[in-house]
Amino acid sequence: MAGSVHAAEAAAPFKPDLARGQAIAVTCGACHTNDGTRGLATYPILQGQHPEYLVKQLTEFKASKRVNPIMNGMAAPLTEVDMKNVAAFYASKKPVAGAARNKDTVALGEKIYRGGIAERKVPACAGCHGPSGAGIPVQYPRLGGQHAEYVEAQLTAFRGGARTNSPQMMDIAGRMSDAEIKAVSDYVAGLH
Repeated sequence: MAGSVHAAEAAAPFKPDLARGQAIAVTCGACHTNDGTRGLATYPILQGQHPEYLVKQLTEFKASKRVNPIMNGMAAPLTEVDMKNVAAFYASKKPVAGAARNKDTVALGEKIYRGGIAERKVPACAGCHGPSGAGIPVQYPRLGGQHAEYVEAQLTAFRGGARTNSPQMMDIAGRMSDAEIKAVSDYVAGLH
């Protein structure tokens, strides 16, 4: 009987402790702001991001599968439960809409986001990240409203091999020009 009780506890869904997540987020606040809102454009907006995606990224930072000297150090002491709690805290926040800033590239950004680049076999971003940029939980992050500068930096890192934790994104970004990356990055900043 004790074995079946233990098995039932193990199978029970994780119930995040948002207060504990908020306490952990205080450490994150210098770069991501305490609630994961807009902050500096060099850092991702975490509010409203899928908790599973955040846990995946923190796990990969901790294991140095995703390399960033600051984040590798920040993730190192976190337990799996810590990661789940802080991810749930940020996910509980309502995303704030951003805006595209370059009217000259919005059409190109939209074309790539919605239809891809057929001649170079670049799929439509919307296929994985959704028509509004909400992403698909677990697999694909929310991009809508994200800082254009951050998205551009990540696509460039995928293309150049500095970010290797998504072979799919390395392949896709590898077929995009600087101008295409810049246009689609600015476009997603305005999705909501």
